[in-house]
Amino acid sequence: MGALKGKLAGKTALVTGGSRGIGRGIAERLGRDGARVAVHYGSNEAAAKETVAAIEAAGGEAFAIGQELGVPGDAAALWAAFDAHADGVDVLVNNAGIGTSQPFGSTEEAEYDRLFAVNTKAPYFLAQLGAERLRDGGRIVNISTGLSHAAMMPELTTYAMTKGALDVFTKYLAKVLGSRGITVNAVAPGIIDTDVNASWLRASDEAWAGAAAFSALGRVGEPGDVADVVAFLASHEGRWVTGQWIDATGGSLP
Repeated sequence: MGALKGKLAGKTALVTGGSRGIGRGIAERLGRDGARVAVHYGSNEAAAKETVAAIEAAGGEAFAIGQELGVPGDAAALWAAFDAHADGVDVLVNNAGIGTSQPFGSTEEAEYDRLFAVNTKAPYFLAQLGAERLRDGGRIVNISTGLSHAAMMPELTTYAMTKGALDVFTKYLAKVLGSRGITVNAVAPGIIDTDVNASWLRASDEAWAGAAAFSALGRVGEPGDVADVVAFLASHEGRWVTGQWIDATGGSLP
């Protein structure tokens, strides 16, 4: 029960894509800080339940909610599922996203639309419908990418564009909700060791070393590196930071 005495005691958080990778790291950290965490998943219910179990094992509270993003009515359906478990929210973390795309020359309209639907449109309407549920003094954290500020991987042009739009949304939403004491920020990871990246990142020692070389700190990032930044923004200590794009790439940008 120690976690319930943390900085977020009495708060409720929703983490989209909270079943795996960076999202799981964020969900577990907010749970350790005392928040009751809604762990959203798109399709992998088992992974979400594992995350919930991990949070509970650490003394926290959590529940899983499933909803595919990028489809009509996704935001309304997700919030309806949330409402069945909680009355209001204090922290919304828009983490769910599609992390791959085809190069510019071969991107088809369907893929372009899908990337924007999941990475940009869903967070927009989750925030819009969530605003009425978000308590004054609450927090919204959008998970962006270092690629929106540096053209380091041209093959991910479309993906970077979706996050660039999310960055602009972050700045404007901070102005819209600021009068209620709600902060809105974007956190931008670099290369993180998750199962999404495992196929290429762990393909060889050379691949791992090459990824580590991007960071000024000389290592590959871990989910906890990003989760700790989000936890700061979600806490009372982060109250005077809003409308910002936080570089959490480990010094990977030129």
